[in-house]
Amino acid sequence: MKTILLFYISTLCLVTACSPVVVTFPAQTPPAPAISSDKFTSYDNSELSMRRWLPSSTIDGVIIALHGFNDYSNFIKDSAPVLNDQGLAVYAYDQRGFGQSKTRGRWSGWQTLAKDLVTFIELIKKKYPSLPVYVLGDSMGGAVAIVSMAGNHPRVDGIILAAPAVWSRSEMVFYQRWLLWVAAHTIPWEKVTGKSLDITPSDNTAMLRELGRDPLIIKETRIDVLFGLSNLMDEAYGSAESMNVNTLLLYGEKDEIIPRKSVIQFYNLLPAAGQGQQQMILYQDGYHMLLRDLQSEQVIKDIVQWIRGQAISTFQPEPDKQ
Repeated sequence: MKTILLFYISTLCLVTACSPVVVTFPAQTPPAPAISSDKFTSYDNSELSMRRWLPSSTIDGVIIALHGFNDYSNFIKDSAPVLNDQGLAVYAYDQRGFGQSKTRGRWSGWQTLAKDLVTFIELIKKKYPSLPVYVLGDSMGGAVAIVSMAGNHPRVDGIILAAPAVWSRSEMVFYQRWLLWVAAHTIPWEKVTGKSLDITPSDNTAMLRELGRDPLIIKETRIDVLFGLSNLMDEAYGSAESMNVNTLLLYGEKDEIIPRKSVIQFYNLLPAAGQGQQQMILYQDGYHMLLRDLQSEQVIKDIVQWIRGQAISTFQPEPDKQ
């Protein structure tokens, strides 16, 4: 049966010559990137829903939070108040294709997602010119942060990668990546769900039920979007050696979505010059959704502690010379 299915898909690929579709909306007027209280206007005038959580008093730093696959900007809502208590402002926007974006359910290409982040960073740095800025990427958001920071990246004071989606295509099982490529080039419009997969993304069952009721969480995914995600993960993994930025990597030992081997290999490929400012924390009882697991409080504490360490090393004045 499998042989017949593979033959059918291969033949269909040759006959239809279909290919994954990348969806973007070209700017109709000169772009004017901006941030308002609830909206992020990106480099091409695309408007993306945005949320922000601000400390009640002094702001000591800013965190740009990037959500994961099929999620949206509200993913950080439970952690944001804790970060606010530490003087950290939190900004999060719906990435293209997710949440309330006009291209919801479609893939815009990892280059576009990265350019959105670079634009947002520039706007935040303009708004808070004297404060340290950090990027917190969750799963797919971590992969977007990586490809945005690789090479000639905009200067930020550090990035935090929570269960980053770094998975080299060469590490995937051959027939899986081959079937995904064929399906993406023949039936890209078809949708799949994860209901048949025996995967536990978190030990926080109450949170998972809440997500199941949330209409902004995407429940069915087009095959070409999965193909796009695969390209992003592969690009992120390959960008490790170009990551000249202070990095904190967080990973749960019970993560059933991103393989441990890929994450460890990615971390080991980070430039040796930055090892003093790079750190990995493994959580024995952590799952993929570290920021919303039952032990998320400890994860947030570790993030705050790392940020404080970066601030001290970056801004501590030199001792007086005798």
